[in-house]
Amino acid sequence: MARQPQDLLHLLTRAERLAARRIQSVLDAFSCSVDAWRVLDLLSGDEGRNMTALAEDAALPAPTLTKIVDQLVDQNLVFRRVDPADRRRVLAQLTPRGLRRRREVSRAVRAEWGPSVPGLTEDEEDQLLPLLGRLSGALASGGGREGATTTAGEHPVGRGR
Repeated sequence: MARQPQDLLHLLTRAERLAARRIQSVLDAFSCSVDAWRVLDLLSGDEGRNMTALAEDAALPAPTLTKIVDQLVDQNLVFRRVDPADRRRVLAQLTPRGLRRRREVSRAVRAEWGPSVPGLTEDEEDQLLPLLGRLSGALASGGGREGATTTAGEHPVGRGR
């Protein structure tokens, strides 16, 4: 039986939507969306992230990311500052309150999600994550197998484990 692109797209979409629905039930207690949680997680480093890279890594259109960051700024979870390396760029960075919130939310999500992806063994998860990383890398670079540069330990969207 020949595999069709829509089969993979259907399965990926269904898995993403079901996972997001499960996580959203936890995030509701924090008045947080899945996309906002993803942004908080991506900003967990000390140095801040420029908005262009953040939009790409969060898989969000720039206007959507700007709205989310605006909301996070209003909640005193994120602040913006000028990039000292390129004064034309703006960096988003977590506030101390944002760091605490990210930790709280991540703990709650892990408590709901469990130690690994629901329904998969640890070995299956260890196989799935690199494959999804390779797929993301290949699609981001134009789709060819030769364009897949993501290595087994990298997770282009989100932070991985």
